[in-house]
Amino acid sequence: MHVFKYSPRKGTKAAEMKKQIDGKIKEERSQKLIELSDTNEKEYNKTYLGKQVEILWEEEKNGYHQGHTKNYILVKGKKQEPLENQITKATCIKAENNYIMVEM
Repeated sequence: MHVFKYSPRKGTKAAEMKKQIDGKIKEERSQKLIELSDTNEKEYNKTYLGKQVEILWEEEKNGYHQGHTKNYILVKGKKQEPLENQITKATCIKAENNYIMVEM
């Protein structure tokens, strides 16, 4: 989910509309949606625990390899050898808000 707050653009009909929502209310609503999105993403990621997935490894960052599954779930894992630009299989062992930790 991508959340962004509406902001009026000069010259648009929407900018001229009366009863604009206060910025504080927009911020509160955005925060609620982001929290819901994080919860939903973690719950979805949990459905992969114990399953083996194919991963396209893209980079190494802070000692962890990072890549994406076929359905674009971010995964992280540790391995000594370079993995960039390779597709390998790994088992999902831990679900976080925005990624899955895998065992290789």
